[in-house]
Parts: sequence; structure tokens; C-alpha cells
Amino acid sequence: MRSEAPLVLRPTVLVRGEPAGDRPQAARVSVAAGAAGPVGGDELSLDVDVGAGSTLVLGEISARLLLPGPHGERSRSSSTARVGSGSTFVWLPQPMIAATGCRHLNEVIVSLADDARLLLREEILLGRHGEQPGTLAQHVRVQLAGRPLYDQRLDFGPDATGWDSPAVVGTDRALGSVLVVDPAWASDGPPPARPLGEDAAVLPLAGPAVLICAVSPDSLALRNALTAGLRSLGPPWAPPV
Repeated sequence: MRSEAPLVLRPTVLVRGEPAGDRPQAARVSVAAGAAGPVGGDELSLDVDVGAGSTLVLGEISARLLLPGPHGERSRSSSTARVGSGSTFVWLPQPMIAATGCRHLNEVIVSLADDARLLLREEILLGRHGEQPGTLAQHVRVQLAGRPLYDQRLDFGPDATGWDSPAVVGTDRALGSVLVVDPAWASDGPPPARPLGEDAAVLPLAGPAVLICAVSPDSLALRNALTAGLRSLGPPWAPPV
């Protein structure tokens, strides 16, 4: 592991309840914030390699608070992961909070071998309590064996249009997803689509993958909705009760 502030990597122990698949010998690493932010003008990058036949659980110590800079510049975080043959990568970042005045681009690119497994969680809070959010653009792209599997961009805040309409988040200010890719679903297909209450659902993708997505009034309700979606998948992805 090599890192420098504000993204500091630390080896940690597995936490009960984290969906680490069925590999008890997983390595766990956490990203700790060595400084505030990101703030406007920051350019942060995270590069991850999960070697063949290994398992990595990557988490974060705390939420990321996106802050404006002194000159109105945009901040950017870029995360790239390569997951080798027979490997499992469980990526559990904490919520990203778009504070008033921020301008941030978050890019995530994951490249999977054809028999690799992935669990990727993303949670966004649109502003702190009682405030309007800043501008946040998020682009997540996942490839399986060199082919596109999942590609989504979301834009929020004063520089975006329609993000607070009933077709997107409406009056909710927390949204998130969990993407699960499992080659065990290649033959019979992923689990079928199902609603999880009024504001969450499990959606199969065109590949051995499902997307659990939800919008909620706050971070606790969002985490509960995403966890309920994981439990609906059954082992090895269902966290213990």
C-alpha cells in the first residue's frame, strides 16, 4: 500500500455485517481522511489492483464532505480498480456529502476478469442537514472481460436540470446503489427484478449482475434499504442478521 494525505490507506479487520462474500481470508483496507475535503481545486486518485484468486474488502473510516474552494474551482476524484481472475472485490465507501457551493466530479472505473466477483456500494447525500446541495456529477463504469456491463452518470445541484423532479429524487436527499456481479449467475441469470418498498428495487442487468438502487429521506433509511436488497440476494452476499 502506498498513499499520501488526504487519502491515507490503513490495514483494518473485517467488520461484522459487511458482505465479504464467502471468502473468510479476505484482506481489509480502509481509506482514512488525512485532511479535510476534497475542496474545490483538489485532484484525488485511488488505484486498486486485486490479484488473481484473492479477496479485498475496501472501506472508508468516515464520510466524504465535498466542500467549495476559495476560487470556485471544481474538485475531482478518480478511482480505478482492476480485479483479477477468481478474485472478489467488496468496495464499501461511506456516503459522499455534497455541501452547498461544492463543484465535484466523481469518476469510478472497474475492470473485472470474466470470473471475478464485485460488490460496489455508492451512497450520496445531497447537502448537509437543512441546506441545498452543491453541484455533483458522478460517473460509474464497470467492464466485465473487456465488455461494458454498467455505465451510469448522475448529475445533481444548481448546475444540473431536473435532478429534484419526481423522475429522479423528488424531495428525497439521499440516494444510492449496490452493484453485485457474480459469475455464478452466468448460466441461470441473475435474480429477478423486485420492488423493495416504494422507493427501492432490485434490478437485473444484462450480464451476471444486479443493481440495488434506492432513494430515501436520510442516510439511515438509505442504508437500511440497500441492506434489505442485499439480504434478498441470499448467500454469499446477504449480510448476517
